Amino acid sequence: MLKSLNILNYRNIREASLEFAPKLNCFVGLNGQGKTNILDAIYLLSFTKSAYTSQDSLNITHGEEMALVQGNYGEFTISCGLRKGVKKQFRKDKKDYPRLIDHIGLIPLVMISPSDQQLIDEGSDERRRFMDTVISQLDRRYLDCLTKYNALLKQRNTLLKQYADAGFPPDDLLEVLEWQMVEPAEYIFHARTDFFAAFEPCFAKVYSQIAGEEVPHLRYISQLQDRDLREAYVKTRQRDLILGWTSQGIHKDDLDMRLGEYPLKQVGSQGQQRTFVLAMKLAQALYIGKPILLLDDIFDRLDSERVERIVNMVQSEDFGQIFITDTDRQHLTDILRPNDNAKIFHVENGQIA
Repeated sequence: MLKSLNILNYRNIREASLEFAPKLNCFVGLNGQGKTNILDAIYLLSFTKSAYTSQDSLNITHGEEMALVQGNYGEFTISCGLRKGVKKQFRKDKKDYPRLIDHIGLIPLVMISPSDQQLIDEGSDERRRFMDTVISQLDRRYLDCLTKYNALLKQRNTLLKQYADAGFPPDDLLEVLEWQMVEPAEYIFHARTDFFAAFEPCFAKVYSQIAGEEVPHLRYISQLQDRDLREAYVKTRQRDLILGWTSQGIHKDDLDMRLGEYPLKQVGSQGQQRTFVLAMKLAQALYIGKPILLLDDIFDRLDSERVERIVNMVQSEDFGQIFITDTDRQHLTDILRPNDNAKIFHVENGQIA
């Protein structure tokens, strides 16, 4: 649980010192005032990076040289220092991490925001990232295997492009890489299979609570479900040389999202699509087990009945500490009425009260 947060020069928040309620914390204000930046600072302390940009310097307030975000979680303190032209400093109790990857999973977190629509609109990269974000917080070996596989995949693709016009395949070099790729790929595949078997019932439960009688379908798809990866690499090597990239492997995995028998992207209304994605992210929180939950502007394009169901759900004992942003004070008033263990903050031009 995040007890307090100190922010200095992070995006448009020049200085803030906040004490949080153990269950529900709400930030209200007009768009562009800094509500999302508060959630992003909390996200930073869990994932060592911003949810919105990979360039750390862009998170420093314009005109300043450095930024600092520090969170007190009771048993430990996490801090992140950013300075232009200098490597990011990330610490647990004033001790630097040897590798930033070693921090992932210490503070489980799920963020829900309008950008989650990319799970439907964009390609399979976004849906694999969804699975990776969930599993990596619970399985350190998975994250190591994913890092190793992606590095080897990059090397293989570089070789394929390099030899695409050579007229002969570099079988020895490719074979070495392929053998190295198989072990992490198989671990990732089995981890994703096990994850989905446990996740799908959580998703179905959450969706039914939000949407009632609609019937959603979510299915994990992988090439490894029906083929041996070593053999697949050999069979497709000539084609991959022509293409200039690797056509087989866990980097082609996907999630099939449907309403009834039809693709969600084609038949789902904006409200149905938003509900589907919300159910996925809330099920992610159930699967992880009471992580910090960030809800950024989630009420847009949802009818009042579904909003009420979501609010009642996240206030239950199945969910942990929650941070919500919204532009409508009435929504937050309705949320706080039955809950004495909550706080509301007003945000205006980077100032928080």
